[in-house]
Amino acid sequence: MNILFIGDISGRAGREAFQRHFLPAVERHRIDFSIANVENAAGGFGVTAPLLEEFFDAGLDVLTSGNHVWDRNDAGAVLENEPRLLRPENYPSPAPGRGVCVCGERLPVPVAVINLQGRVFMESIDCPFAAADRLLADEAREAPVVLVDFHAEATSEKVAMGWHLDGRVSAVLGTHTHIQTADERVLPQGTAYITDVGMTGPYDSVIGMRRDAAMERFLTGRPKRLSAARGDARFAGVVITVEEATGRATAIERLMLTASG
Repeated sequence: MNILFIGDISGRAGREAFQRHFLPAVERHRIDFSIANVENAAGGFGVTAPLLEEFFDAGLDVLTSGNHVWDRNDAGAVLENEPRLLRPENYPSPAPGRGVCVCGERLPVPVAVINLQGRVFMESIDCPFAAADRLLADEAREAPVVLVDFHAEATSEKVAMGWHLDGRVSAVLGTHTHIQTADERVLPQGTAYITDVGMTGPYDSVIGMRRDAAMERFLTGRPKRLSAARGDARFAGVVITVEEATGRATAIERLMLTASG
């Protein structure tokens, strides 16, 4: 089974890069199942119901998110109404939405997608390691293929999650920093790992935001409203190859596609 995971789709530029490259990537890599992180899809902050429809119509199977999924006033309703849109499981209960989705239609074996969020340099929420253990013993226990979007800031926390889940899930895929890392590998017990998949969005920016406003914040130390950038849109993702019977990953490949391909 070939699985495509697309890094944080950011703003209109990210959506345009997604629409440009998604189907060719699916065809080129013979993708059977696809996921994207969409927490920044609506102007860099959150996601809307019409955008969810756009992503699913394009062919995505599951959408993940992170801390920015809460940025819009209707976030709770959007999460409750679409079970294929995940928020990190380890937000304290009660929280709208869910952090796991098990898909079985048109697939040879069930595939579970888990969304978790780190705590180092981020909001102090429930333990993501404990949440992963609980989901693997409960909702995801019958799925031979399990994919984890770990939305976290600290490299050390992401690496630790990879080792914690090695041999128990098919892949641990880091998101949030918008900077693609070059450490993709298959861990000894068969879990594909990468610290950050990267951003599908504008690279003439500061991680997706307009450079002028972001730089003013750093130079002055004062608040400045951020807005999504547009230039140099790229498509970032990874392709994971997984044995259906065992759920073990056999390969992981980074993708970084520009306007010229």
